[in-house]
This record gives sequence, C-alpha cells and structure tokens, in this order.
Amino acid sequence: MDTVDQQTSADWSGPALQAGQPASRDVHFEVEQLYYEEAELLDDGRYVDWLELFADDLDYWMPTRTNRLRRQEAFSVAGRGEAAFYDETKESLAWRIRRFDSGMAWAEDPPSRTRHLVTNVRVRHADPALQEGFTADDLVARSAFLLYRNRLQREEGVYAGRRADVLRRLTDGRLQVARREILLDQNVLLAKNISTFF
Repeated sequence: MDTVDQQTSADWSGPALQAGQPASRDVHFEVEQLYYEEAELLDDGRYVDWLELFADDLDYWMPTRTNRLRRQEAFSVAGRGEAAFYDETKESLAWRIRRFDSGMAWAEDPPSRTRHLVTNVRVRHADPALQEGFTADDLVARSAFLLYRNRLQREEGVYAGRRADVLRRLTDGRLQVARREILLDQNVLLAKNISTFF
C-alpha cells in the first residue's frame, strides 16, 4: 500500500499528496457520499440545496455530440464555444431553479419524477499542470450516471453518460464541485425537452 492510500480524510493534505495520484479510500468514500447526497437532493426536488454543492465560480458544461467515422471520432464532441445542451454558471443555474418556482417553466409543471443513479466513481488528486487554478488538494472525479425521468402519464426519458468533475477542497474540509463536464451517450435526445440536471 502506498503512502497516498494510507492517508485518511482527516489528513487529506500534506507531503504524501501527489498530483494525479489516486485518492485514498476514505477520500474516495467521501466523494461517493457527496454524489449520493446530490442524487437524493435532485430526486427530492431540493434544487436550492443542490446548488449549494457547487462553487461560486462553477463551470457546468454538457457539450453536444455527433456521429463520426472512427477516423474522425476526435471531432464527435463539440468544443468550447460550440453547441451545448448546458453551458452554465452557478448564477445561471440559480436562474433556472427560480424559474421552476415561477410557474413559467411549462416543461416542469407538473414536475418530473426522476431517479439519478451514479456509479463507476474514480477519484484522483488534481494535477495543477492540467487543471488550471487547482492544486493537488483538489480532486478530479469521473463517474457514470443513469437518469430516469417520468412526467405526466406517458412521458419517459432515460439518459446515460459520464461526468468529469473537479472538486475543490474548502478551508473547512468540505468538497464543492467547481467544474463539471457531462457527456451523454446519445447524440440525439429522444425526449421532448431537457429540463433536468445531471
């Protein structure tokens, strides 16, 4: 067992921390619990509480994708400044949440019923050379998700994909999501709209 694995969540910083290295079991468990709490908040419709899991300088991005030949696969996901399902800040997410309560969000009145499943969580310490503005105290977490959505009598949608997060360690020890990139496995949405969070 290497020195990184021997660290506990109470000792998440220190000389044993190395950029790009896997997080300890305790830190990995901490991230999983954060994701399970997030899923519960979303499924319970507690969006204001959910938003508190994010940093003030949040970058929340879900690019579109297209079908490409294998030799062009590197171009299948839209880049920054191109088409995206979500390209949000914490402030714009807060605006969306306020809109839910305004009675003007017809796609969510009556509201959807959702179930967020999160799995395949992998956690590493951030590499400042790759994640600008972050330190090795921060974390990079990748996960897979399955989101089931049901609304009214016959509206159903299933979304599958992956998330790549950068989690910032606050001075009080808590983690907040500072960056989230979401990539759906489907390139054409079969649902009438996309009014759920991932």
